[in-house]
Amino acid sequence: MRIEIIGTESLGVRGLSCKIQTKDRKILIDPGIALGYNRHGLLPHPFQVAVGKVIRRRIISALRDATDVVISHYHGDHIPLVDANPYQLKAERITNLRQDIRFWAKGLAGLSQNMKARAHSLSVALNKDLPNAEGKSNGPMAFSGAVPHGEASNRFGKVMMTKIEDGGQVFVHASDIQLLDRKAILQILQWHPDIVLASGPPLYLPWLSNEQRKIAWQNAVSLSRAVDTLILDHHMIRSEEGVAWLKRLSSGTGKRVVCAADFMKKPRFFLEAWRGQLYKDMPVPRNWHRDYAQGKAGVEPYREWRGYKV
Repeated sequence: MRIEIIGTESLGVRGLSCKIQTKDRKILIDPGIALGYNRHGLLPHPFQVAVGKVIRRRIISALRDATDVVISHYHGDHIPLVDANPYQLKAERITNLRQDIRFWAKGLAGLSQNMKARAHSLSVALNKDLPNAEGKSNGPMAFSGAVPHGEASNRFGKVMMTKIEDGGQVFVHASDIQLLDRKAILQILQWHPDIVLASGPPLYLPWLSNEQRKIAWQNAVSLSRAVDTLILDHHMIRSEEGVAWLKRLSSGTGKRVVCAADFMKKPRFFLEAWRGQLYKDMPVPRNWHRDYAQGKAGVEPYREWRGYKV
């Protein structure tokens, strides 16, 4: 099994996109991307936008080569969008997919009307059915039932997790669970994975309570002790606190706990956490974002920062 994490917060963008190659499948999970639209009162810095353009191209390339595409849920950083903003992936960019590609999607039960409409518009744009895969299995893949996007009582709905088994190795993609629901953790443990890629808790949000932080920590310890490699990223890496959390968890359990950039042996691009510093180091013209959206400005002057190159 070959695991390639394409786009997530430690790689410079919002999302949890990855490509898994097995003996006879090329599986793409969550082919979406976003940039936090407003952090610290600032729109995405052009350096972030430059990174996002590269990752969008990688997702598009992976989509055109995929045998299977998994959609864990319908948030804009996980799927192509008909109404995408300039920093997301427009559905029109991927309308020429191969005819034999198979889709495996989170069911519509429990989704808001807005998310149901988003699922319908994506299906129409792609001219593809997005069948409910919850609880099903096919070849090397198996899918969970609906689990909470964070806490069980949250307003963000449900997501679907994916297990892929190949060559005696088990990989689990646990999209946006945030380690806040014990039942989701127990489902992962029942699959006996070797490697888990999951969204950690949103430590950057001020409303995350001490009790929620304690629950997330306990669940992270359980996962870490049970698997060979635990990859925590996405919501958790939107702040420097998340990076410290990773280090403390790895030290405390003595196991391999890493972010996606570490797993992929790539430079850490904590660009959302660093947005304020980006603006200080590379000031941005007042109307740059408007001009970029209109195709009048590009990212060429912003491709290098502190030794990082796009």
